[in-house]
Amino acid sequence: MELGEDEAGELLFQLPFAERNVGNTALPALHGGLIGGFLESSAMLHLMWNRESLETPKIVDFSLDYLRPGRPQTLYAKCEITKQGKRVANVLIEAWQEDRRKPVAVARAHFLLSQ
Repeated sequence: MELGEDEAGELLFQLPFAERNVGNTALPALHGGLIGGFLESSAMLHLMWNRESLETPKIVDFSLDYLRPGRPQTLYAKCEITKQGKRVANVLIEAWQEDRRKPVAVARAHFLLSQ
């Protein structure tokens, strides 16, 4: 997993393609659990970055709203904090490959923040 910034200075996560990440060799397609783990990790790092904290928030819930097979290519993700209070934060995560308008996955994560 790689972390960088896009043209607007927003965090951009990348999961470069590796043959070992293919779960379905018949298609071939990236392993669904790999995509989910990438989204969850991206959300956690995004939240830590925006809170300027080294403390890891505790994930309470993670749900995939949409998931389709990922081609054997680099996977990108961007996150948005949709709600943040003193104790809880919600993050929306979108992942795509060639075209951001054609997402591979959309997920939501809910975190418990340390005091």
